[in-house]
Amino acid sequence: MKITVLTLFPEMVEPFFRSSIMKRAVEKGLISYSIINFRDFAEGVHKKTDDIPYGGGAGMVIMPEPLSKALDSIGAKGKRVIFATPSGRPLTEDYARKLSEEEELVFICGHYEGLDQRVIDTYVTDEITIGDYVLSSGETSSLVIIDAVYRLIDGVIAAESLEDESFTSHLLEYPQYTRPYRYCTKSVPDVLLTGHHGHITQWRCDERLAKTMRNRPDLLSDAPLSIDERKRLLSILDQDKRTCQRWILSEL
Repeated sequence: MKITVLTLFPEMVEPFFRSSIMKRAVEKGLISYSIINFRDFAEGVHKKTDDIPYGGGAGMVIMPEPLSKALDSIGAKGKRVIFATPSGRPLTEDYARKLSEEEELVFICGHYEGLDQRVIDTYVTDEITIGDYVLSSGETSSLVIIDAVYRLIDGVIAAESLEDESFTSHLLEYPQYTRPYRYCTKSVPDVLLTGHHGHITQWRCDERLAKTMRNRPDLLSDAPLSIDERKRLLSILDQDKRTCQRWILSEL
């Protein structure tokens, strides 16, 4: 995949592509990237890229001309152009997986009060939000999307490492442990030391169900649970209910 990032602050973006897993993906030729400072396409002595909004209001808006020229310089029309914005469509694992199938992605990093809408209407194919909050930097949110996408490209991460991650089958990931066996007052669950793959698999399944129920119960409505998993979920719910009741009684 080729990734192009249009930004006013290249120094915020460049280190990401030169570090960790992304660095290895670039070295292996799985990812190529280009970072464009669209201030270079602005005119005048001060290379101005923003101006006050029509209709009044606080803050500044990125002007259409410099950004449009930068987009035209890479032939952005007809390509998958992504703009990270709080008013966009939520990023999900399924969405990231579909984007990972593209041969090229272009990211626009916004700032201030956003972009002139005419740029969005002309070039942007995907407006994406990474959550119900606002960031001051479009670079940060764009890198979150890039990170979620590129790791799903074949060859970047071993396929088996992706199988049981959070949101696979709409469930959260089970807890992980490593050495030492005992740390402070807590020990590794005994089932993980048995070497019995069936018991370990069942324990991990139960933990995924329990964690999803506690932290993201909204995911369960879309989870393709088997009849056995549904029965185990009901058992976990019943057990948690009894634990809650005992706690309430002990507090009275």
